Amino acid sequence: MRTITILSAVVMMASACNQPADTTENTETAELIAMSYYGDTITTDGAVAPAEFLAQVAGKDSVAMKLETKINETCKMKGCWMTVDLGNGEEMRVKFKDYGFFVPKEGANGKVAVMEGYAFTDTISVDHLRHLAEDAGKTPEEIAAISEPEIGLNFEATGVIIKD
Repeated sequence: MRTITILSAVVMMASACNQPADTTENTETAELIAMSYYGDTITTDGAVAPAEFLAQVAGKDSVAMKLETKINETCKMKGCWMTVDLGNGEEMRVKFKDYGFFVPKEGANGKVAVMEGYAFTDTISVDHLRHLAEDAGKTPEEIAAISEPEIGLNFEATGVIIKD
């Protein structure tokens, strides 16, 4: 009798091993693992796409926002800024509140980021643009060619999620 019980237990365990895994839980876990967090702890809830972002900031001085978009470039020196795709052929510069956190210097380009913070229009001086170009690893010729300030949308992030 004992042999039959043990054999039954082995058969049940073997058949349980052949059952498909619950992929819902695995997918959710994989998504949680596949995100890196920087700065304040934020969530992806309420993040808008670039088109909606541009509509919401149009004509305003400063707007608290959460944006989800593609990273074009990060600072190669410290990870202290990044540029992101606005979906209209333009990009926006993102800096981090109070220089309080950094993103990876390499490996983030092309990944999706969710940023929470403030969007605003600002003028970046020629000197600062040259500094940023140097941080980006531009050639001396490219840096010297910068001769005009840049006016455009900027973003100060309090928290960033990078989806891997």
